[in-house]
Amino acid sequence: MIYAAHHSRGSLGACPASNLTFFWRQNYSMKLAIGSDHGGFALKTHLIADLKTRGIELEDVGCDSEASVDYPDYAAAVAKKVSEGTAERGIAICTTGVGVSITANKFSGVRASLCLNVEMARLTRQHNDSNVLCLSQKYTAEEAAQKIMDIWLSTEFEGGRHERRVRKISGFEKPAGEG
Repeated sequence: MIYAAHHSRGSLGACPASNLTFFWRQNYSMKLAIGSDHGGFALKTHLIADLKTRGIELEDVGCDSEASVDYPDYAAAVAKKVSEGTAERGIAICTTGVGVSITANKFSGVRASLCLNVEMARLTRQHNDSNVLCLSQKYTAEEAAQKIMDIWLSTEFEGGRHERRVRKISGFEKPAGEG
């Protein structure tokens, strides 16, 4: 399902944990893929409701209920969109966030990071140029997940010495089929 929301991008109100108000005023738009298994479905639904108000083109790759499914399928769907460039960034959610993180990082060009607090979210964007945010529904309250997502979306990559390190990480990627 693809959602697109458009608004005047005026002040969204103060967000004490980030510079989000400034960020969204810059007419920044992106395409974001989001997916979860059943263990992350409720949190995904909560985040989608917020994202639909922000002017972000959003593609929900599933799942569609709390019926048991396999997290690798949905993490792979998010990561594939980012790897192929059909989404700039992605969000993947499962019970712990670990399984979706492991799965997403199997895709070329994906730098998926499990974030349990806003500091991790800020640093993974600044230092690692993370392009897939992985969240835990079990260990992250909705309000905390919202703040983590806000920081992750609004924080820019610093480049510089971090660029060199990200290139090194990319150098370890193996083409499909190589062991």
